[in-house]
Amino acid sequence: MKPSLVLKMGQQLTMTPQLQQAIRLLQLSTLDLQQEIQEALESNPMLERQEDGEDFDNSDPMADGAETATAEQPAQQDNFQETSFQDAPQTVDNLEDGEWNERIPNELPVDTAWEDVYQTSASSLPSSSDDDEWDFTTRTSTGDSLQSHMLWQLNLSPMSDKDRLIAVTLIDCINPQGYLEETLQEILEAFDPELDIELDEIEAVLHRIQQFEPSGIAARDLRECLTLQLRQLPAKTPWLAEAQRLANDYLDLLGNRDYSQLMRRMKLKEDELRQVIELIQSLNPRPGSQIESSEPEYVVPDVIVRKHNERWLVELNQEAMPRLRVNAQYAGFVRRADSSADNTFMRNQLQEARWFIKSLQSRNETLMKVATQIVEHQRGFLDYGDEAMKPLVLHDIAEAVGMHESTISRVTTQKFMHTPRGIYELKYFFSSHVSTSEGGECSSTAIRAIIKKLVAAENAKKPLSDSKIAGLLETQGIQVARRTVAKYRESLGIAPSSERKRLM
Repeated sequence: MKPSLVLKMGQQLTMTPQLQQAIRLLQLSTLDLQQEIQEALESNPMLERQEDGEDFDNSDPMADGAETATAEQPAQQDNFQETSFQDAPQTVDNLEDGEWNERIPNELPVDTAWEDVYQTSASSLPSSSDDDEWDFTTRTSTGDSLQSHMLWQLNLSPMSDKDRLIAVTLIDCINPQGYLEETLQEILEAFDPELDIELDEIEAVLHRIQQFEPSGIAARDLRECLTLQLRQLPAKTPWLAEAQRLANDYLDLLGNRDYSQLMRRMKLKEDELRQVIELIQSLNPRPGSQIESSEPEYVVPDVIVRKHNERWLVELNQEAMPRLRVNAQYAGFVRRADSSADNTFMRNQLQEARWFIKSLQSRNETLMKVATQIVEHQRGFLDYGDEAMKPLVLHDIAEAVGMHESTISRVTTQKFMHTPRGIYELKYFFSSHVSTSEGGECSSTAIRAIIKKLVAAENAKKPLSDSKIAGLLETQGIQVARRTVAKYRESLGIAPSSERKRLM
C-alpha cells in the first residue's frame, strides 16, 4: 500500500492537568484534603486562607477588562475580585446547578504541569490558624508497644545481668496478644552455649515476667493465661477456687459448652456454675491487646445531616472545609502585557490558584449533590434505623445526579456523614437487595439489622439456628436462604448457635 497523508477530524477526551487534579481532590478524605490544602498554601503565594470573622472585598484580580495594577497603585485593586470558597451551599434547598461555574471565569490555561507544583506527599505541618490548638505529642506520637511496656517494667526490676538477658529474650518472643510464641527449649537453644544458661533459669525468669502488667502476660496457652489472672485476684473473691479448678482441669468442657458434664464433675448446681463461668468470662483471654501500639484514626465528617421543621437538611461541614481566596495584593502585581520571567511566574501561580479553588468548589458541589440524593433516598433509615434501610446502588445515585458511577464511587469513598444516629461512611448507605414475598425489595443492611435483633432477643439456652432465623425472616415476607443468613451472621460477628448457648 502506498503511504499517504490524510487529514481527519475527530473528538477525544483529554485528561488535562486541571481535570486530573479535580479527580484527585474528589477522592481525598477530609484529613487528606486539609493536608493537600496546606501544601498548596505553602507552595503558592497567590493562595491564602480566610480567617474566621475576616471580611474581604469583592474584587476580581482576573476579571475581563481589568486594568494593569501595580504595588504603587493600590486603588486599582478594586477592579480585582477574590475567588473565595466561603459561600458553599449549605442546605438542599439552596443548591442550584451552575452556581459555581457562574462565579469562576472559563479563560484558564490548560498546559500547567501541576505535578511540578503540588507533590503527592501531604504536608504534616500545622496551619497558622491552628497554632494554639496544635499538640505535637498528640499528632506525632504513636501508642506504646507491648514490648516497650514490658521493658519499662523490666528496668524497674532488680535482676542480674544474666537474668536480664533472658528476660529481654523472653519479652521479644511475646506476640501482640500477650502469649509466649516460642517454647522454653527453643529459647534455650537460641542462647550461646558459653553463657551456661539452664532451662530452670529461663523458667524462673519467665515466672517473674508473668507477674508484670497486664495480668496474664507471657502465658504459654489460654489455660495458663486465665490461671495467672485468677492468681492475682483477691483471696476473698467469690468462687475463686472453683474458677481456678475449672480453668486448670475442665477448660475444654467449657469451650464445648458441655454444662451438664461440668456440673456433674465439679459437683455444682446450675446457678453456682453460672457464677463461676461469669468470673472466668470477666478475665481477658488476650492480655496483650490492652496495650495499644497503633496510631489512632480520626474521622472528620464531610457532611452534616439534621432535622429541622420535619425536614432533613444537608450541609457541608464548614469547620472541615478551609475557605480559600486569591491574595488580592499579590494578584495586583500581575501585569497583562508584561512577559518577563517574574510576571510570567506570578501569572501562572495566579491561574493555578484559581484552578485549585475551582477544583475545591467542584468537589464540594459534587459531594453535596450525592449526599442530598442519599438522604432523599434513605429518609427511612434516618427516621427509624437500620431496619428501614432501602436498597441502593451506585447506578441509582449516578442516574439521579447525571454523573458516571466511577465518580459516585470516588465521592463516597472515605467521605463521612454525621447524622443523629451516628457517623457513617457514605458507602454504608449502599447495599444490595433481596426480593420479598410481596414482590418488593429489602436491603441487605436491613436484613442484617433484623438478624441482629432476633439474636439479641433469643433464648440463651436455645439459641436460634440459621435455618430458624431464615424461617422467621420468611414469616416477615423476606425470602432468604440459610446460607445467606449464615453469611450475614458472620459479617455481623455473631457466633453460630452452638457457640451462643449460655447458662441462665
